[in-house]
Amino acid sequence: MQAARGTSLSDEAPDRSATRRPRSLGLWLVFALVAAAGLALDQITKAIALDRLDGEPPVEVVGELLQLNLTHNPGAAFSTGTELTPYITCLAIVATGVVLWISRRVGSLLWAIGLGLLLAGITGNLMDRLIQPPSAFHGHVIDFLMLPNWPVFNVADMCITAGVIAIILQAFRGVGIDGTREHTTGEVAE
Repeated sequence: MQAARGTSLSDEAPDRSATRRPRSLGLWLVFALVAAAGLALDQITKAIALDRLDGEPPVEVVGELLQLNLTHNPGAAFSTGTELTPYITCLAIVATGVVLWISRRVGSLLWAIGLGLLLAGITGNLMDRLIQPPSAFHGHVIDFLMLPNWPVFNVADMCITAGVIAIILQAFRGVGIDGTREHTTGEVAE
């Protein structure tokens, strides 16, 4: 309609949906591989911790800076919410679905890595809540890495933290999940 008033259609503001780069299968595969590798590392290290640390005193790896100390955590960080384990489990199931849904739009390498790490961490601890004693949806998360003045944690927790840092970094850089920058129409960022 503006063309009838002397302005051509090419002078109109560009359609952001037309400037977005389509989701790359390669980037989604990066997401999937990061998630699978993080989940595998988490589950393998937990199995080793259960096998070698059960009933043992803390093992110093780097003096008192890093120790291995097996714990079974029914709650969240700092063992908060121990009576809420079934709800935490349900929240983790929903979070897994949300990350998988969002991953369909990944168009940035750092977003793919961040979301993959986030999924690895969420599903790693979710698996514990589903299969570890005392029962499904009430299972205790296996933690075994201990730093001074910090709650005992595991590889899944490290994945969640690293994934969140990557996502926050992309948000501060103004890079959308599809790889476009918020401030520059159509510019693709990695």
